[in-house]
Amino acid sequence: MAKLGKRSRAAREAFVGKEDLTVEEAISLIKGNANAKFDETVEIAMNLGIDPRHADQMVRGVVGLPNGTGKDVRVAVFARGAKAEEAQAAGADIVGAEDLMETVQSGKIDFDRCIATPDMMPIVGRLGKVLGPRNLMPNPKVGTVTMDVEAAVKAAKGGEVQFKAEKGGVVHAGVGKASFDEAKLIENVRAFVGAVAKAKPAGAKGTYMKKIALSSTMGPGVTVSVDNAVTE
Repeated sequence: MAKLGKRSRAAREAFVGKEDLTVEEAISLIKGNANAKFDETVEIAMNLGIDPRHADQMVRGVVGLPNGTGKDVRVAVFARGAKAEEAQAAGADIVGAEDLMETVQSGKIDFDRCIATPDMMPIVGRLGKVLGPRNLMPNPKVGTVTMDVEAAVKAAKGGEVQFKAEKGGVVHAGVGKASFDEAKLIENVRAFVGAVAKAKPAGAKGTYMKKIALSSTMGPGVTVSVDNAVTE
């Protein structure tokens, strides 16, 4: 087992015995111990009482974080003609059609979000095995298959976060940077939790939100009171 450095030991000691905190307490603790040499991402992980293998229990959605993510999101758009020009004008980093498909097929995926106009889906559909596992496949349910590419690009660049339940019913995402003001991180956390709460599927049985944990990129995690995160 690797030996922990002084900084890691100090951070872990600060978290000992702390659990089911309020969002405010958790954010204060995380910010106070995010001492890496880079601006760490504040991450949320939610354990849900679902089985995503069943279609009626899948949880997925999108939420616009009120204070953004602090991340420079690179956006690729599959579009032609006027829509391609619209995407470029809106700030898309990569725009193309068959040429972009070939680039992705070659293994070069230099983007964090993928958007497509509906007429591009026959092309994009061939990339399912490449984009799907990376949660990059455009989907009309989260607004990434759309004719309004300008709005989709601006939303992606402005702090919109997609979420999807993974195996075991876990949803996770980055909700800001450790350098953010506490109030902004708290607002982002509550917005994300609220969006997941609204995405509760019809097939969910029993307790929907089982556990919520917050952490920074290099720091330990701390559990947050579900009741506090959802209702306040």
